[in-house]
Amino acid sequence: MSHQTGIKANNELKEFFGRCRDGSIRALKISICDEQLALATSVKDKRSYTWDKCFDQVVGSLVEENQPCYILYRLDTKSDLGYEWLFISWSPDTAPVREKMLYASTKATLKQEFGNAQIKEEIRGSIMSEVTLDGYYKFKKAAVAPAPLSSREEEIQEMKRNEVHTDYSITSKQQTLGGVTFPITSEAEAAILDMARNSYNYLQFRIDVEEEKIHLVTSENVNVDKLASKLPKDSPRYLLYNFKHTHEGDYMESIVFIYYMPGYSCSIKERMLYSSCSNPFTATIGSLGVEIAKKIEIDTDSELTEKNLYEEVHPTKNLHRPIFAKPKGPPGRGPKRMIKSQNS
Repeated sequence: MSHQTGIKANNELKEFFGRCRDGSIRALKISICDEQLALATSVKDKRSYTWDKCFDQVVGSLVEENQPCYILYRLDTKSDLGYEWLFISWSPDTAPVREKMLYASTKATLKQEFGNAQIKEEIRGSIMSEVTLDGYYKFKKAAVAPAPLSSREEEIQEMKRNEVHTDYSITSKQQTLGGVTFPITSEAEAAILDMARNSYNYLQFRIDVEEEKIHLVTSENVNVDKLASKLPKDSPRYLLYNFKHTHEGDYMESIVFIYYMPGYSCSIKERMLYSSCSNPFTATIGSLGVEIAKKIEIDTDSELTEKNLYEEVHPTKNLHRPIFAKPKGPPGRGPKRMIKSQNS
């Protein structure tokens, strides 16, 4: 995952990272101070409690109502590298927007400096109930289970599964085969969940043709004028972008799904797979809590501009269609002729 702020851990925090892995520390809180990642406080381990028994007490004492922070909470399980940790990104709804964006954009840096391999899981909270033990278990359950469908949605889904057409012809524009559903990686799923919580405004995905999986390429916060520079010249991509704009005086945020296929520089197999996986992938995105306002297909990066996005999200409505006017005949035709019927 990419980061944009350039904020790094200060020397004190780096040294503490080296000392806190022996099991003596249960949790540590990290804040951004003076454009540096700094240790705010730490909580020593109570040997008489397992990680879940003291979770609510420890985490509850570290979070503040209006101030974002990061919390690294040590679990009791171990890997080859030592104890495994839970990474908590606390970004309350009541915090200033600038603070929330700053913490979201620096998160990848902190995880990298601590060690991604030792972070077993990650959760994000914006209200207190999401950073409790019960909230953690609900988050895990939601991450692996699709959102429940209504009876009508289940009926539509079943109809789509059975909707396979076999009427082939040269001019046919019907879908002749159902979409292909490829699984997405856990990293891609986590990024989509993060976007649903406003951690990122831009996600880029690719299909691994051999592995037949959808992978995350990058997740970050990108200005609209930098979108085109993020695209490769000769490889297809799926993009998710939270287009923040004003329309008729109102501030709006619209999630746009962009299917990018750079012409015929891609193989036939790639073009077929990206086309077939597009609809099932957007359905998966929706089930993870990201509501797509508009789907767009482009074949060049030059199409990815603020003006084009706006026109796609808010197409111009032609409310005053001109009345069809019968064209005048050619001049100098003379008077109309009268044609007699044969019976007269």
